[in-house]
Amino acid sequence: QVQLVESGGGLVQAGESLRLSCAASGSILSINTKGWYRQAPGKQRELVATITSGGSTKYADSVKGRFTISAAKYTVYLQMNSLKPEDTAVYYCNLAIGGTDYWGQGTQVTVSS
Repeated sequence: QVQLVESGGGLVQAGESLRLSCAASGSILSINTKGWYRQAPGKQRELVATITSGGSTKYADSVKGRFTISAAKYTVYLQMNSLKPEDTAVYYCNLAIGGTDYWGQGTQVTVSS
């Protein structure tokens, strides 16, 4: 079993920053890709950023230049700068381990204007 625990969400004003963390524990042999997704009310879950085991990163166009994904062995981070009201959503971490996707419980990020 693999467990993911997220932290770092909250309520901020536009222009401020937040840092999300996601720590994995359990039976982990190797992690292929780590990522962050988000889901706003009434919308589908969308990719925010991913990072591969080799360090290659990918970002949604809407967050390029503002968000940075990074990772340690069993942890993935999302540094979010210059937050906008449209970044308001529940953020989920995702780890691809041995062909299986594991998801965190989600952490709420709310950006007020």
